Amino acid sequence: MNLFARLKQLKIMLIDDDEWIRDAMRIFFEYEGCALATFETAEEALQALDGQRFDIIIADYKLPGMDGITFFKRLDMPGDSPIKILITAYHSRTVAEMTREAGIHALIEKPFQPETIESTLSQLLNRTG
Repeated sequence: MNLFARLKQLKIMLIDDDEWIRDAMRIFFEYEGCALATFETAEEALQALDGQRFDIIIADYKLPGMDGITFFKRLDMPGDSPIKILITAYHSRTVAEMTREAGIHALIEKPFQPETIESTLSQLLNRTG
């Protein structure tokens, strides 16, 4: 099964305070027939997670209020844990270490191309079966 056929069956969340990135990612996923819920802040995303489950969560590191790593640490989801991807324009050894310690599956540096998201999701989905 190709990547987007699998993604159509999954719920995907994006958290980024950059409206352009939210819009571009939403258009990209919708073009492929996949739904993407977007949020500007980690706090908004946590509220959404109170009532529903997401299979893939992509969060920016630098957000107003709670940062992406803290957000992922606060996730308390029963059952299968979602695939967690952190995106950042502030990559450093420290951020990479914090990402691993928080149990985040992948770190993507900004700026990125759609192909980077595709290959990362493909690798992570192949690992989880």
